[in-house]
Amino acid sequence: MIKGKSSYPFETIALAVAFSPRLEALIAETKRLSELFGAKTVFIHAGKRTSVKEKQLNSYLLNSGFNDSNCIVHWQDGNAVDTILAVCKKHVVDLLLIGALEKENMLKYYIGSISREISRRAKCSVMMITDPKINPEPFKNIVVNGHDHSKTIHTIQTALYFAEKESVNEIMIVDELEVPAMSMSIADPVDEPQAMKIQSHFEYEEKSKLTSLMKSIDNRNIQLKLKTISARSGDTIGQFTQSVKADLLVVNSPDHHLTIFDRIFSHDLEYVLADMPCTMLIVHSRVF
Repeated sequence: MIKGKSSYPFETIALAVAFSPRLEALIAETKRLSELFGAKTVFIHAGKRTSVKEKQLNSYLLNSGFNDSNCIVHWQDGNAVDTILAVCKKHVVDLLLIGALEKENMLKYYIGSISREISRRAKCSVMMITDPKINPEPFKNIVVNGHDHSKTIHTIQTALYFAEKESVNEIMIVDELEVPAMSMSIADPVDEPQAMKIQSHFEYEEKSKLTSLMKSIDNRNIQLKLKTISARSGDTIGQFTQSVKADLLVVNSPDHHLTIFDRIFSHDLEYVLADMPCTMLIVHSRVF
């Protein structure tokens, strides 16, 4: 039921429940999104079920308008990541919501937090919410990573679906022009005008690829603004997202389960996860 299923629509949404100070706000965000997408809702707590926890969770759920008729609460003690992912598989979850820190310290960067590991292993899209609010607000400024990859078309289509639901009129598709690749092509000594000409050529080629891709996509009457940026891969998209004050960054899921070597020799996604500019939607293309 999961493999080959489209990354959208979001028919079932789940929230990974941790009893942190932000839990009530995360539940409020979950309620807004479940209504926005008309989705079934599952709450997952990987830990012991106690009367104190149950009372607190039920109070927050009722305050947000959840009850036995419009949500499922799943309690299971065990490894947090394995439990959450198993429940997501059981309920065929399309979008998993988890709380995330905007910036992790070096210890967490190398050891890895629960939210980061879930983002790597999930078989559904994952939204990492950095600043949940009791009174949630719609996403208005959306940036999508337009990386040259076979997954990107699904990521852009999912972003457009999301934007349409949020009544967003424009999204920005950003492609990173990797400096190492460009530097190799201008290894021979050249003057500044020549270097600028070569860079412009690379940027034109990248933009042409994106423009061609856009023609194959139903844009849902949403304007697609294309942008190519030139800098080191990985951290650039996060910096750009922050500079334009975006409130949602949409990216591809990683191609494989990242290991300790990917954390030392960083995978592109790792740069962004280490210093998240805003809430991030990691789109898992289950057709692959």
